[in-house]
Amino acid sequence: MLDELRQFAADDRAIEGLPIRLVIALVVGVATLSVMLNMLSGVQGLAVTELDVKPDPDVMTPGEQDISILVVDPDGDPVEGATVVVKDGTADIESVVTNKTSEGGIATVTVAPKLRSNQEDGTLVIDVKPPAGSQFVDRRENTKILVVES
Repeated sequence: MLDELRQFAADDRAIEGLPIRLVIALVVGVATLSVMLNMLSGVQGLAVTELDVKPDPDVMTPGEQDISILVVDPDGDPVEGATVVVKDGTADIESVVTNKTSEGGIATVTVAPKLRSNQEDGTLVIDVKPPAGSQFVDRRENTKILVVES
């Protein structure tokens, strides 16, 4: 036992390798933390805020109709200059429809939704492209427009 302790005390390889391993672990840890912080929203720009939409009507029947879509920030204030995109969900429209919001945050689009055969209801999807140069984002799913057979 005493000989093993003397042999262990004389072996300085473990002592040499230990600091290198700590440095490598520290560098990898800092790099990983940096990547994770960059992935989190709001770390690089603290004023990033999510947009939401309020369609009117939010329930409609098949056929051509106008929809007024209000784009708001988290405080409920209207957002001017955002691009509203309405597209197929489980209900169909001829093509994707877009329009920019006015000073009051409202974009009006005309759509003619159709339901598929043997379908009683469906949805249209609304996406928002925030105004250029703003601190707004649209990452969460927005309110969908429900299309029901009358």
